[in-house]
Amino acid sequence: MSNEILRQHQAVWQSKPILRLLYTEWYREIVSWLQPGQTLEVGGGTGNLKEFAPSVVCTDIVKLPWLDAVADAQQLPFVSDSLANIVLFDTLHHLENVRYFFDEALRVLQPGGRVIIMDPYISVCSWPVYHFLHPEPVDFRQDPLALSPMQPGRKPFDANQAISTILFERSSRRFHELYPSLKKLQHHRLAFFAYPLSGGFDHSSLLPVFLVRPVLALERVLRLLNRFLAFRVLVVLEKDK
Repeated sequence: MSNEILRQHQAVWQSKPILRLLYTEWYREIVSWLQPGQTLEVGGGTGNLKEFAPSVVCTDIVKLPWLDAVADAQQLPFVSDSLANIVLFDTLHHLENVRYFFDEALRVLQPGGRVIIMDPYISVCSWPVYHFLHPEPVDFRQDPLALSPMQPGRKPFDANQAISTILFERSSRRFHELYPSLKKLQHHRLAFFAYPLSGGFDHSSLLPVFLVRPVLALERVLRLLNRFLAFRVLVVLEKDK
């Protein structure tokens, strides 16, 4: 089932220019934060990051021909202090225990290494869209910093789209207390109008491609309202040197 979903997503990526245009903006911003050295992408899915960072090791929990390896973000098959960057694009909110991932990230990252996360952001504008039109739930009752036993039978695409909003905003102080050696370098709320109007990977686009750049320009003008308008958040964390 997971393989089928990722194959469908890759087909949509190839056939939907508005999606490629939007994601190109985000991938370029992600790449701008990469440290020199080996980069790992977990939850790489369709493998699109390779178009912008060809040397990245792209992994997911299922085996697909365009991925380099199978890996679980909560139990990374890499030696300690071996990676310069770990990228999670639309992955963190799928993890069953995010604490396991951050513990692993601290282990495998070199001093000065970075965790770069792009994930859904729950704002006043995005909540009704994510809640009513997206198949993944939005649950602010969950405590992602609580350690709990792994649940047998949990599906790989089970998720909670509120995870990053909880971690890096509502529970940001607790997160810092648990992971004081991870310094936040960036917290960028983004994607106001063009992204929801694009329909993402699951719906048809309501925005013509020729209007994407004017809409993105409008979003930049309105950036001070990002807390209310954003559909995504980019967070960059750096391990102490």
